Amino acid sequence: MFLRANSQRVGLVYQPATLHATYAGAFKNGRLCGVVAHAWNGMVLLQCPEDVEEIACACVRLSDRRVSGLTGPLSQVQRARVALGLEHAPARMEDDEWLYGLDLADLIVPAALTDGSVLCRYPLPEDRDTLCRWRTAYDIEALGSPDSDETRKRAAAVLDGQIAQEHAWVAVHDGRIVSLSAFNAGLPDIVQLGGIYTPPEYRGRGYAKVSVAGSLVAARERGATRAVLFTDNPSAARSYEGVGFRRLGDYGLVLLE
Repeated sequence: MFLRANSQRVGLVYQPATLHATYAGAFKNGRLCGVVAHAWNGMVLLQCPEDVEEIACACVRLSDRRVSGLTGPLSQVQRARVALGLEHAPARMEDDEWLYGLDLADLIVPAALTDGSVLCRYPLPEDRDTLCRWRTAYDIEALGSPDSDETRKRAAAVLDGQIAQEHAWVAVHDGRIVSLSAFNAGLPDIVQLGGIYTPPEYRGRGYAKVSVAGSLVAARERGATRAVLFTDNPSAARSYEGVGFRRLGDYGLVLLE
């Protein structure tokens, strides 16, 4: 998803700017069969079932930039990390996550959303400060980011981008926002959920299901037919399964120090 969404938005020619990447492809009989990208932020994005070691090394040589992490199918992440000589590099996160998918025709909409007891809508300008705090808390809790001004700045930039693209939604109960759902990548046919957050005081009440389902109803109305996500949080996984997601495989995420 990151590979498709980023390249669609900014193209394949690298510039030192957000979403850009250096791309390398694997070809068989003249057809593209795998892609590795070294993104503007140092992340290596992998979707290369064959020869991932060779293509990952070639991509990083082309970019001539530092690797800050790797993400993609778990086995590919593991193989590319070794090939790049980074298997012993210190990491602030090394997650083996569960990859989930959902055909949006099979979306299960919670009763609280259908009966209107909990609403789902786009964020309003007055919600931004609260949502920036939530996104910072998400980065600290889920991504292992430090509690710092840099984390807060980065979290605000991510959130502002999602709001600008209409890729963020909030669940609202009794006039209070209680959960955030967002897409961290989106295409006309498919969306990828990321940055889902419910504050601790509102957890266990089904609010995450409402925000996620509401965002996917909106995506379906725009024409998307499928959604994907990855997580290693059992509680979050249960919420996703509650709206119809099913596990597809394993996903790797490594964030180097």
